Amino acid sequence: MNRIFEFMSGRNGNDQLGLALLVVALILNIIFRMTGMYLLGIAAMALVLIVLYRMFSRDLAKRREENRRFLSLWSDAKRSFAEWRLRRSQSRDYKFFVCPGCHNRLRVPRGKGKIQITCPKCGQRFGGKS
Repeated sequence: MNRIFEFMSGRNGNDQLGLALLVVALILNIIFRMTGMYLLGIAAMALVLIVLYRMFSRDLAKRREENRRFLSLWSDAKRSFAEWRLRRSQSRDYKFFVCPGCHNRLRVPRGKGKIQITCPKCGQRFGGKS
């Protein structure tokens, strides 16, 4: 057991990006087995090799930067999806507008007709139909 710890010391090991790549490789492999599309099988194997390369890499700074960028993209995607779900759940009662000045998303009650909307962030006024 100590040999494994000694071998892995100074190496990257597993991180969130590696785990995400393994999940994508697993999904591609399952689809490959169901459809027989060899390109998907090759892509899955390539992803597994990339994961192994990243795990055994000694360039820790580079692997950490890759993982940081992945986590940033992942959190942006999760936030966008959560905002989309919220807007979708409220779309029956509210109409959403984007401020032309600051691109802030604004929520206005439906059924008010043509209205003047004032952005609370930048004060820009614009018209819209709710």
